[in-house]
Amino acid sequence: MPTYPIASYTKSARLFALYQCLPRSEADAVSLTELMQNYGDDPDNYTNERKNLENDLIGLNQIFNDIFYSNALIRVPAWGKNISGKTARFYIEPSFSIDIINEQTVFFWEMLDKYTANYLPVSFKQSITDQLTQLRRQDKDKFHQSPLGQWQDHLITLPSIVQAPKLDSDVLSSIHQALLQSRPLQIRYQNKWEGQPTQRVVYPKGLIFIDNMVYLTGFNSVDDHMDDNKLLEEHRNFAVNRITEAVVIDEPIPDWVGRDVFTLDSLQKLGKLEFGKNIEINLVLKVQKYACQHLYERPLSKDQQITIVDDTWNQVSATVANTQRLQDWLVSMSQLSVVIEPLALKKIIFERLESGMQLYNSN
Repeated sequence: MPTYPIASYTKSARLFALYQCLPRSEADAVSLTELMQNYGDDPDNYTNERKNLENDLIGLNQIFNDIFYSNALIRVPAWGKNISGKTARFYIEPSFSIDIINEQTVFFWEMLDKYTANYLPVSFKQSITDQLTQLRRQDKDKFHQSPLGQWQDHLITLPSIVQAPKLDSDVLSSIHQALLQSRPLQIRYQNKWEGQPTQRVVYPKGLIFIDNMVYLTGFNSVDDHMDDNKLLEEHRNFAVNRITEAVVIDEPIPDWVGRDVFTLDSLQKLGKLEFGKNIEINLVLKVQKYACQHLYERPLSKDQQITIVDDTWNQVSATVANTQRLQDWLVSMSQLSVVIEPLALKKIIFERLESGMQLYNSN
């Protein structure tokens, strides 16, 4: 059992301590009152500690569902059912363990460690490294002799040109809590071009990973509206490294935030998760033949078509989203390709290239 009351630990430590002290059979299932004997011992703060215990049990159940795809934390009556005056009791399904190790488990962490070596922020990377170190200790020799274990000496990830920014662990913890518990966040956000951070309340929806940047996507704090398009105007993406402070507000986010049109998949299809106009366009490029080869291997879209123009040039057509990343890629291809359509995009790329030439000519 923990040396000190569980309530005195940080969120992550509390959840792990709860996992350790929960019984492993229905016959031994315990109530909230019984759990409080180990969880908290401050009579003056009993009500708050009991509420935190309820939230921690919900959070632990969510982690088991999201990470282990398991309903291992069992409540009687079942989660989601009205207790109706009964005393809820809790236990962990006897066959469940977060310590189950096999070749596939270690191989997964080995691959994740190699792949994310230079693409995730240091704080994220460190948690993966720590997990892998723990797994290696348990059966190191056996794993390294296995077919999967032998792969680790043949994997390497080259560093990104621009390294990932530093992230505040307290900010990440608050974001994580708000997302899992469907709570609003009060954040202080430092815009790129403003001197001081501004404070605002947002309804968080999820995290977006783009290259080695992490963004919080959500909505400004506004009242419900019958018109979804009006609410979509309040959608925002925030670079997590520019959130200087995040505090969870202890109240539920409005029901409208959970509408189907506002799921991450829907927001992506609507072009809300990337910078730029994000509208679909019919892109037509004139690409030098030798440079076109990688587009056979990594097409721009499922409907991409490549036709041979002559011995020097190919024409590429594809339906794509007009994002900032697309424009950056087109600029990087400027000595190898030319935008033919749409004309508005061609103008944007031309102006960026012309601006670059002026900058180089003046220095």
